[in-house]
Amino acid sequence: MNAPPVDRVWGADAALVGITLIWGATFVLVKHALEDASTLLFLALRFTLASVALAAGLRWRGVLRFEREGLRAGLVAGACLFCGYLFQTIGLRYTTPSKSAFITGLSVVLVPLLGAAAGRVRPRWSDWGGACLATCGLALLTLEGASLRMGYGDLLTLVCAFGFALHILVVGYYAPRVRVEELSLVQIATAAALALAGCWWAERAWIRWSPRVLGAVAVTGLLATALAFTVQAWAQRRTTPTRTALIFALEPVFAWLTAYLVAGEVFSAPVAAGAGLILAAILLVELGPAHRRQRRP
Repeated sequence: MNAPPVDRVWGADAALVGITLIWGATFVLVKHALEDASTLLFLALRFTLASVALAAGLRWRGVLRFEREGLRAGLVAGACLFCGYLFQTIGLRYTTPSKSAFITGLSVVLVPLLGAAAGRVRPRWSDWGGACLATCGLALLTLEGASLRMGYGDLLTLVCAFGFALHILVVGYYAPRVRVEELSLVQIATAAALALAGCWWAERAWIRWSPRVLGAVAVTGLLATALAFTVQAWAQRRTTPTRTALIFALEPVFAWLTAYLVAGEVFSAPVAAGAGLILAAILLVELGPAHRRQRRP
């Protein structure tokens, strides 16, 4: 198969950097918005807005149609996506935006290990090396002094990383088998439905319609969800999975830069070392022997 033209590759890479910057910046945005809204209601608003926007766009283009396999794929992927965002958003109440981003980035390391557990992917030396580096980095990043206890928010965010890793595996399995537009819309709509179903009984639903909540819903719904999923699907037809995953590894870096510039968040030496080890683990896994897998939005 011929390689795609260089200009197409660079254009796709630039688009992926753009949505990665959006994802990294929204950690701070969501953390502030959660002071004025309950977790599940915020997620429900975010994914509902994204679903409506995507459905309207697909209908306008005349490609809004569904098939059984696409619906099944979207339901499974959406459930994993909701799990990832639920625990990430709850965890943000109790940890810092940059720590949340670095722990979420562990999903890249978890993908080959979970794939091996499912009997689909054989881990390579880079996978095991990345897992060891990530474990050491996670310990430095999250363990609280001599108590050797992980913070509550950090633990929830670690669960989120497993959810996103499962989402990567599910999307990697179904993407070649169904239409990208259908998969994107159904998984986002599924996440919206799960959030709406849970926000009335799993927690007390409340919201203060402040400018930061409205802004966060608009940015995360339209840019970080509807636009980001669409751009990722477009870009991955023009660049390789490895380049895509390497670009997405910039997400925690962008999150830390945003937290530093907006909130003045500064890492202590152990936390900075832990973040560096996690980033090194992500790069080791993605730069190791060719892995043919897809990465989360």
